[in-house]
Amino acid sequence: MANNPTVWGVHMGVHVGDRPIDGGYVGIGWDKMGDLTQIAPDREAFKAALAVAYPDKKAGAIPVDAGSMFKFLHEIKAGDIVVYPSKADRMVNIGRFKGSAEYVAKDPDDYLTHQHVEWLGHFPRNEFSQSALNEIGSFLTMFRIKRHKTEFLSKIDPSIPATAPGIAADPYEAEDATDDDAATVAASLQAEANTSDFVIKRLTTELTGYQFEDFMAHLLECMGYTARVTPKSSDGGVDVIAHMDALGLQPPIIKVQCKRVTNPIGIAEVNQLLGTLGEGEFGLFVCLGSYTRPAIELERNRSKLRLIDGEQFVEMVLENYGKLSPRYRTLLPLKQIYVPDLPKL
Repeated sequence: MANNPTVWGVHMGVHVGDRPIDGGYVGIGWDKMGDLTQIAPDREAFKAALAVAYPDKKAGAIPVDAGSMFKFLHEIKAGDIVVYPSKADRMVNIGRFKGSAEYVAKDPDDYLTHQHVEWLGHFPRNEFSQSALNEIGSFLTMFRIKRHKTEFLSKIDPSIPATAPGIAADPYEAEDATDDDAATVAASLQAEANTSDFVIKRLTTELTGYQFEDFMAHLLECMGYTARVTPKSSDGGVDVIAHMDALGLQPPIIKVQCKRVTNPIGIAEVNQLLGTLGEGEFGLFVCLGSYTRPAIELERNRSKLRLIDGEQFVEMVLENYGKLSPRYRTLLPLKQIYVPDLPKL
């Protein structure tokens, strides 16, 4: 690895799924501007083109967006490192830029400008400090990572200590200014992300696998089900059984597989749960991470199967937080707050 490489953060929407990982790229949008590679390599040129293509864009957002485009096309160098936090699976993907930008007119997600990437590693969010996650939670599409760059670099190069002073001592520079609404939206999104990170980290570090099964059974009871944890020695891939009637004799019966892990769950583990289902029984697979594409496609073709990932699980916890027992509220100390619900810019 080059000595003290520049580390960039890039954001893409949740709708891209795992296409950037499979395709070896990250991309930016602004599709109404056409081929960004044809704009003169000058920030003012990008501002002017942006104002023409998006006449309703707020004045404060123009230099921010133009700056992201300019950096993406003209400041990234071959060998620079990219950190891409994927919203689809809560993974932090780290790669090396190949240094070639390309206009892709038929990109299915309208991220028409690509930078090619060699992916070096994919890591669950809970493997990073909350402070580092906050830095890559920037609302900007394209930004430099400075305060915690060595924490990310150490993941792909163990010879670099996470707090190496020669690299981590880079001064933090504020990014381009933006308007108040954009900053408010960013703060709201950051609050939501911090809550999810906190809940998942607490569950993975403070509970054993068996204790997580107990928590899941309790959560189902808070949702109105009767639930029981199966015997530990012979659950056959079923950790919790839930039903609506008190005795558990009337269908539907819900068989639950619980995984207190943040790495992606594959189709083999999901198929194990499906193999336990009989007439009038449904399968619910719960994890704190995500699922591979084949597992997700399997769910789409099985009406009796439901997959709950980490983000969805946190939503279930928050929706039923007031019903949790005191011991679980102590484990997950949260308080309700209201944040602005402005449109995401």
